[in-house]
Amino acid sequence: MNSAEINEYKIKRISEVAKELGIDPDRILPHGHYIAKVPVSILDEKKDQPDGKLILVSAMTPTPQGEGKTTTTIGLGDALRKKGLKTTICLREPSLGPYFGIKGGGTGAGRAQVMPSEDINLHFVGDMYSVSKANNLLAAMVDNHLQHGNELNIDPRRIIWRRVIDLNDRALRQIFIGMGGVSNGVPRQDGFNITPASEIMAILCLASDVHDLGERLARTCVGFTYSGQPVRASDLQAEGAMQILLRDTIHPNLVQTIEGTPAFVHGGPFANIAQGTNTAIATRMALKLSDYVVTEAGFATDLGAEKFFDIKCRIAGLNPSAAVIVATIRAMKYHGWKDGGFENLEKHVENIQQFGLQPIIAINRFDDDSEDDINEVIEHFANKGVKAITATHYANGGAGALDLAQAVIDASEAFGQRKIVYQYPLEMSIVEKVRTLARNLYGADDVEFSAKAMSDIALIAKCGYENLPVCIAKSSKSLSDNDKLLGRPRGFKISVNEVRVSAGAGFVVIICGNIMTMPGLPKVPAATKMKLLPDGRAVGLA
Repeated sequence: MNSAEINEYKIKRISEVAKELGIDPDRILPHGHYIAKVPVSILDEKKDQPDGKLILVSAMTPTPQGEGKTTTTIGLGDALRKKGLKTTICLREPSLGPYFGIKGGGTGAGRAQVMPSEDINLHFVGDMYSVSKANNLLAAMVDNHLQHGNELNIDPRRIIWRRVIDLNDRALRQIFIGMGGVSNGVPRQDGFNITPASEIMAILCLASDVHDLGERLARTCVGFTYSGQPVRASDLQAEGAMQILLRDTIHPNLVQTIEGTPAFVHGGPFANIAQGTNTAIATRMALKLSDYVVTEAGFATDLGAEKFFDIKCRIAGLNPSAAVIVATIRAMKYHGWKDGGFENLEKHVENIQQFGLQPIIAINRFDDDSEDDINEVIEHFANKGVKAITATHYANGGAGALDLAQAVIDASEAFGQRKIVYQYPLEMSIVEKVRTLARNLYGADDVEFSAKAMSDIALIAKCGYENLPVCIAKSSKSLSDNDKLLGRPRGFKISVNEVRVSAGAGFVVIICGNIMTMPGLPKVPAATKMKLLPDGRAVGLA
């Protein structure tokens, strides 16, 4: 953000934002004038304060452009604040992969943005880099152990810990390392994931405090011995150094919206290949400091929302009181309108209802939407007992989401002290957990497990990891694992090709269909439109 933009939006110094939350400005750790880290110790100091109400923003199955879930989260937060409620927004940190690829930044758009957007979308405070470094340090220590005698009897064919980088680079998906002679290490097949898919990112986002962070790092499984026993980071004595690399990263990042609403932007796991929510620490801190906290989970209800409820809420002890499903006329027509679009949105409504919440549909309005189309959607869902409300936060900021905010307040009060419903007990087998989600949330007839997947599950169960939640990695473009099945597909099966344990994070990753944990760039990457002008201004940024 340049100085002109700062002046236009009258962005407050971050010390003023901290004051609004009741945080002593002397306690924050500033990164310039408009960004600060908030010490995690404040969460413990506020532990006796009652929690505010937690609101989840999810979506219908999106088009490749996305339907404005982050924008809606920001606009709703601004609207709640306009109503006089102390409100905080909780978002994930953007990844450079999609930023330079096709999807663009993760800071909202129009009048519903978090600021300073350019800084947040690019290097921000270095969290992505420290996660990458902690991850790759562990990878280096694994290979160093092999080089120096392999006392732990690690089977090089069973090493599951991969290196990461925060860019889309398909050439790194599968590589060979240790080539060129004895001094270069033990040759083996390896590969890269993108940083938001790293288990270190998942650990950061699910850790409850600094001590818990260290324990999760210690029990991270890097591979297996020749006899099939798990090898952990603690066996390599790596967790201490990794924790040091993350010692500043664990503190939530405080910024603000264009309208001055406080926002924590912290942690950045993808939802199609990881758990897709911001850090539990940031969310819990916001709840202690606010009347209302608005957060988003990546992609649609079948991915982000399910993981938010079944993984994050279960692990962090959270209990949301309302949920919003973002829809657009564009997405409904993309899925076939009356021949698929209405049914797609209906399925996402049903998904949220299965968790015990009555969702509100937010129709994120675009300029070319017709009144007839909007009214048809509103009437259709009204007949099903579901509120659909038009929101114009992109153009009007918080003022364009006041009706949505009131509906959220009403839903939260009506929910009262009830508890959300998880989709499965932890004692259920991995196979049945996956089948339950596939049938209930995707609408699949069944699940087909490859021979490799079943072998993976057997090894995971043998090592004592079967009672963990499952984190399903699948396409975000369909309720199924097939990108081409739009609308509300029926009569399909989910294909599970591989199963991985994330013991430190505390879940089992289920790889479905053709999902990639290292995305590739499109034919014309967004990076081709970016340029730095002689006066230092950047143009072409999403």
